[in-house]
Amino acid sequence: MTDTDSVSRRQLLQAVAGVALLGGTRGLQATPTGINPLLELTAVEAVRRMTAGEMSAERYATALLARAVATQHLNAFISLDHAQVLAAARAVDLARAAGKRLGALHGLPIPVKDSLNTADYPTSAGTPALRNFRPAEDAPLVATLRAAGAVVFGKTNLHELSYGWTSNNLAFGAVRNPYDPSRIPGGSSGGTAAAIAAHVAPLGVAEDTEGSIRVPAALCGIAGFRPSTGRYSTAAAVPISHLFDQAGPHARSVGDLALFDAVAANDTRALVARPLNGVRLAIGRRYWFEGLDPEVARISHEALQRLQAAGAELIEADVPDLAELINLTTDQVQNHDARVELPEFLRRYHAGIDLDELIARASPDIQSTFRRYVLAGAPDAVSEPAYRAAVDVHLPRLRQVFVDYFKGTGAHAVVFPATMVTAPKIGDEGLLDVGGRKLAFEVAIARNIAPGSTAALPGLVLPAGIAKDGLPVSLEFDGPAGSDRALLALGLSLERALGGIAPPPG
Repeated sequence: MTDTDSVSRRQLLQAVAGVALLGGTRGLQATPTGINPLLELTAVEAVRRMTAGEMSAERYATALLARAVATQHLNAFISLDHAQVLAAARAVDLARAAGKRLGALHGLPIPVKDSLNTADYPTSAGTPALRNFRPAEDAPLVATLRAAGAVVFGKTNLHELSYGWTSNNLAFGAVRNPYDPSRIPGGSSGGTAAAIAAHVAPLGVAEDTEGSIRVPAALCGIAGFRPSTGRYSTAAAVPISHLFDQAGPHARSVGDLALFDAVAANDTRALVARPLNGVRLAIGRRYWFEGLDPEVARISHEALQRLQAAGAELIEADVPDLAELINLTTDQVQNHDARVELPEFLRRYHAGIDLDELIARASPDIQSTFRRYVLAGAPDAVSEPAYRAAVDVHLPRLRQVFVDYFKGTGAHAVVFPATMVTAPKIGDEGLLDVGGRKLAFEVAIARNIAPGSTAALPGLVLPAGIAKDGLPVSLEFDGPAGSDRALLALGLSLERALGGIAPPPG
């Protein structure tokens, strides 16, 4: 290792140490009663204990595996090899005993969404044709986590091909919400969110094209961070669109999100909690707050009052032409790029099938979606002129609108309810009853999260409270593009002001 590499690593560990001082053992959820106290640990605290020799990686992994068994009914995992996890944990312990250099994620078991390539697990993307697809090597992000000492803790269940927000996977079974197993956990990264919410692990890998990190975080009452597009590598991840795809973490504390970010982005800047005094939070009522479920509206209003009482300044300011620009960009880009980028993924990573076979063997709901909107010649496929207009005209305009919005308001972030409703019942994917009126499922779940990912903004989801139906309600905070570390620093204070929520039962 060169001197330059050593300095970089020292800087990274200093940044992580700063997070550790702020993260401690505090989480956004309390711990369910009657479970192993090791499951209370944040990732920051677990790594600290293992690095110091206060706890072996094998002991910690054993506790998490036992919790995975106890929560099997949630169907959070597609593959989880207990022997493989324990062998990796023992190897980490032996490395420490031999005096080898320890990484910033030393011994930490991390579940990985089953859409990122892993050399030692299949990468199914939740679809039948890839059930036995074994990539030759890890995705770069997974390799980065392993190099920092992480242990891959299986592959988590997801909405098939990441094309939906429910994680009601007809091929591998529905993922269930830990707060109510009859409810969806959100999607597409529902398995990771369910595992983190159920205290199977403190930190996991998710992925977001249009809400797939943020929706599950919101519906499962955990913290989720979608970084600015391009901040972490998405190579060797089953794609939808390179313009929107972005991997990111789920956790139960902002400190753990920041730990992940420090490693994944190799960002050595120290993280210091930003006091809320003087922080400006923008509120766009016309787009993000209209038509909310009454309980979501109530809890969001009370949460905003808590933030205001803690010193934040709330600024009422709508984003110009937001609904129009989202309608002209989001779906057009995704449905066009999926038919181009999925075949390229299959070819590049030697999956042994083409797109036609992939869809022919997919579940009926995914077949229907692709055959209507995505495949060449589909009745509602995006035309090339519409796609070019979306990419060359409307998308740059949308992103400039947000640049101007943040500059004009002086806001550090825009804040809004992440979803319009709490988690719907599994199978309720048509019209939902929202405050006595009917609302399309995709609007209720996806309207609010679409702008952030389309505009390439970093987005932080934090739980705000528990509704009368016993389900979490969450806020999302989107910062200017590239403000990731500042948003996480702000998040440390936001989570304190919002307070924690009750854990899932059991």
